[in-house]
Amino acid sequence: MTVNTQPVAERPDPRAYGLPVVEQDQIPDELRSLVDGVRNLVDAVSNTEADSATLAEADAAVRALNDRLNAARREVGTMVRRTMGDGTDEFGTITNVVAGTTNPAAPPLDLEHVEGGVQGTVTLNTTYQGPPGLVHGGWIAALLDQAVGSASAVETSPGMTAKLEVNYRQPTPLFTPLEISARVRSTERRKVYVTGQIRAHGQVTAEAEALMIRIPMDEG
Repeated sequence: MTVNTQPVAERPDPRAYGLPVVEQDQIPDELRSLVDGVRNLVDAVSNTEADSATLAEADAAVRALNDRLNAARREVGTMVRRTMGDGTDEFGTITNVVAGTTNPAAPPLDLEHVEGGVQGTVTLNTTYQGPPGLVHGGWIAALLDQAVGSASAVETSPGMTAKLEVNYRQPTPLFTPLEISARVRSTERRKVYVTGQIRAHGQVTAEAEALMIRIPMDEG
């Protein structure tokens, strides 16, 4: 096994695979604000004890908005390109459930390129709750999967998760800044071995070992 965490000279452009691409800075501010509002709405609906009249009024308003917004939809598989703080470009599906720019279900997790991988911080509310006051284990795995995939992509080239092993070391709390990080450990041809961690209050709450398989450049 050889260690090689240098980015490839040329990254595949999703447009070469027939996928539309949106630039991160071209997403309207109004849409970003709407995404934040809907994200807050999900939390509000999950926890509300409003009376029946208020619920019926809100339901009618949401149904009307659904009809208006569904009148113009993006193509499935639309990608977004964003430039990280160090100038590295990253592609991802615009509706990614963990880090999608336009997906209100995403926390969202905003990762930045650092030496050997990526890191970022996210705070989760009760939308992501499993046990009382704690993050659902499935979301912990999802956060780690996103982090190891991003680390592999920016350090080598885009790929798919072939194996992800998560070790839940201690409960991960809600309403707490969570430090998410992932580093490429080594590569072996198309195989990329990555590690990831989640920390709360400086303590590791979960960690992962992942095997990513790089997508061949010549396959479209």
